[in-house]
Amino acid sequence: MTARKLPAIKAVDQDVTDRYAIYQGDACELIRAVPGDSVHFGVHSPPFEGLYKFSGSDRDLSNSEGDAFWRHYQFLISEILRITMPGRIHAVHVMQLPTSKRRDGFIGMRDFRGEVIRAWQDAGWHFHSEVCIWKDAVVAQARSKSHRLNHKQLVKDSTISGQALADYIVAFRKPGENPEPVAGALRRYVGEGDGPDFAKFTTDGDSRNWFSIEVWQRYASPVWMDIRQSRTLQYLTARDGHDEAHISPLQLDVIERCIDLWSNPGDIVFTPFLGIGSEVWAACQAGRRGFGFELKDKYFRQAKTNMRRDPAEATSDALAALAAPERDAEASEDLEAVS
Repeated sequence: MTARKLPAIKAVDQDVTDRYAIYQGDACELIRAVPGDSVHFGVHSPPFEGLYKFSGSDRDLSNSEGDAFWRHYQFLISEILRITMPGRIHAVHVMQLPTSKRRDGFIGMRDFRGEVIRAWQDAGWHFHSEVCIWKDAVVAQARSKSHRLNHKQLVKDSTISGQALADYIVAFRKPGENPEPVAGALRRYVGEGDGPDFAKFTTDGDSRNWFSIEVWQRYASPVWMDIRQSRTLQYLTARDGHDEAHISPLQLDVIERCIDLWSNPGDIVFTPFLGIGSEVWAACQAGRRGFGFELKDKYFRQAKTNMRRDPAEATSDALAALAAPERDAEASEDLEAVS
C-alpha cells in the first residue's frame, strides 16, 4: 500500500508539515484542489443553521440561513464525497435545535439532525450509524439559562419543561468497496474513568482480545455516557470580543473515538471546518495525518498554535476555565427556547 500524500493547496495562509496540513481560506474553494478518492476518514461539526455566527464573512456557512444554508452546505457534502475513498466514513457532529416564540412562533424543537442526515443521503452517501452523546442537564441549564431545564418551571407549568439537547455523531459511508480495510484491535480507551484493564490486551488480530472487546462494548453503545464534556482543545486566546457567538470546540473524546473506530494509523483525516484545530490535532496524536480548512483568521492562528503544543498543554477544562460569555445568555433565548 502506497502512502497517500497530504494535498498541496494555495491558500491565504498555511501550515504544512509531514504530519498535518492546515489552510486558511474558504473551504468551498480550497476543497476543489483536493484529489478525488484521497481521504481515508473525515470528521467535523458544521455550523448549526440559524444559531451562531462565527464571523462577519458572507463566505462563512454560519451566516447562511434557510435554503441558502443548505445549498452552501450541500456543495461541501458533495465535494467531501468526491475526495473520500470508496467505502470509507465521514462522521458529523450535530444536535437537535430548539425553536422560540420570537423566531419560530412556538416553543419546541427542530429536527436539525434529521435535516443533516437527509442532506448527506441526497448527496449520495449511505447513512452508516449514529450515537447519542449524553449531556449533564445541570451544566446545560447553568450555561444556557434555559427555563425549560429549570425546576422552578417544572413546578410552575411542566408543559414548558423539556430535556437538555443531546449531541449526536451521525456517520456516513461512501458507496463502493473499501480498498484498505480498517483492521485491528482497539488499543486504547478514551473517556471517563480508567476504562478496561490493558493487561487483557493480547494481539492486534485476536478476536478474543478482551481489552479490545470491553472497549468496543462501550463504543458500540447507542448512547455514550462516558464522554468528558470539558475535555476540549485550548481555545481561550482565540476568543474575539467582537464575535457574535462563542467558540464551541467538539470534545476530544468524541473525535478520538471516531478516529480510532474508522481509520488506520497513517491515514489522512480531513475536516472542512478546522476551527481551532481539534480534529487535526487529535488525528496527529493518534498517529494519523490530518488536514483541514478554516476561514477565520483568528481561529486559524489559534489552530497553528495548538498544533505545536504538547498534549498536556493543549487541553484544558474549558468550561471551568472560562465563564459563559455575556452573549450566551442572550443567545440562549433562541438556543434553548426561553419563554
